[in-house]
Amino acid sequence: LSPYALLSISGLLAASDQAIKWLVQQSMAYGESISVTSFFNWVHVWNTGAAFSLFANGGGWQRYFFIGIAVVVSIFLIKLIFENRHKGEAIAYSLILGGAMGNLIDRVFRGYVVDSFDFYWRDWHWPAFNLADIAIVLGALLLVSSSLLGKKANTNAESDGSD
Repeated sequence: LSPYALLSISGLLAASDQAIKWLVQQSMAYGESISVTSFFNWVHVWNTGAAFSLFANGGGWQRYFFIGIAVVVSIFLIKLIFENRHKGEAIAYSLILGGAMGNLIDRVFRGYVVDSFDFYWRDWHWPAFNLADIAIVLGALLLVSSSLLGKKANTNAESDGSD
């Protein structure tokens, strides 16, 4: 995939994330929860912090901090997308970039991130999240697996050459 195709994937992810968030904000009151299955609710909640609401009660400084981090990371990811020749890593960077952009748009224009997916088991709820978060996690997992598979391939190549 070309760097431009990968950036298109990032843009599509960010746009899809924003569309879902728009739908949630237009159709649900803040704090509303709709039971979909015995383990999933569609919710409308806000997160002013980071993952798992880290720093959510920071008094406002965290908004600008996370905007700054997201901008720097996004620029770095774009650079990596254009420089990287390994397909798995480039796709991973694209997923992470799309997620970062989706949440960055929220922080800039809303001051918080809209979350809508609530998975639970009995009374235990995983922290609510959104499509951008899913893209970031999938990208990170792909990056780790790509790195591990690359090391395994290098180890196998070295052992084949020593016989």
